[in-house]
Amino acid sequence: MELRDIEIFLVLADELHFGRTAERLGVSSGRISQVIKQQESRIGAPLFVRTSRQVTLTPIGSQLRDDLAPGYQQIKQAIARATANGRGITGILRVGFSGAWSGNLIVAAGDLFRTRYPECEIQIQEQVLNNRFGPLRTRELDLQLAEFPAEEPDITTGPIIFSHPRALTVPAAHPLAGRESVSLEDLADYPLITIIGPPQYFLDFHLPRHTPLGQPIPRGPATTAWQEILSLVSAGKAVCPTSIRSAEYYARPDLAYVPFRDAPTMDFGLTWLTAAESVKIRTFVQTILEVAEDFPGTVASDRRSVSETGRRVRLPTV
Repeated sequence: MELRDIEIFLVLADELHFGRTAERLGVSSGRISQVIKQQESRIGAPLFVRTSRQVTLTPIGSQLRDDLAPGYQQIKQAIARATANGRGITGILRVGFSGAWSGNLIVAAGDLFRTRYPECEIQIQEQVLNNRFGPLRTRELDLQLAEFPAEEPDITTGPIIFSHPRALTVPAAHPLAGRESVSLEDLADYPLITIIGPPQYFLDFHLPRHTPLGQPIPRGPATTAWQEILSLVSAGKAVCPTSIRSAEYYARPDLAYVPFRDAPTMDFGLTWLTAAESVKIRTFVQTILEVAEDFPGTVASDRRSVSETGRRVRLPTV
């Protein structure tokens, strides 16, 4: 039995559905049926029971699955290790993130990546607000998943992973806290937190100086860290726009997150230093895109949830 045929059998034994198996392996359902029939002919007994409603393993099929799976996994790991060494997917890959949801996705992608490339260690760290691209330029980070825009000549911009509506972070007793939504024009009435360090185009996008109608937006305290922002807002020193998902991940009894009805989305995407691009970075990017398909709140999972065909929707490759 060829290795590919073993893979087809094991995936079908896992999915128990010819269509899903074909989609997962990127082949036709007819090809799956052909391989299984050949295996059953060679073994001399049925491996699956097929009805119009379900597919189940026969006792012989169950035993074959249990016998084949450990050896197949060992072969896959050996090939992955050799491939990783041959491609340079070894050592340490340092990945930064902004937003707890981004960190959770990186951890999930890192777990999958390590199963495929066990010789490569994934290290993650939260990104500081005031130094958007410094860690990439100093090679302290290889890749990061953080807020866009990222308009730097030496930085490669990858795909958007999260795209969230915005909310305004205010004290729980603030006049805006009880509203169903706020407008960008409301910012003219309250001081806005500022951040020290990011490029001006980044600040203009996230913390504008004027409303869309041209009213000046007063400046509040300046800071460099997210937790400091939350404390300053709680103390009534200023307000601050953020992702609507902050209400879930950074909920506090002294804060309220009020959705904007007219603000652009807050996008989180991948960036890396162009001069440092490598097979290791590109492979991890592809792993993130793969995991993102089933990860709540990502662009890929949102597209998949509204797909009429039910097929997986993949983000652009890099």
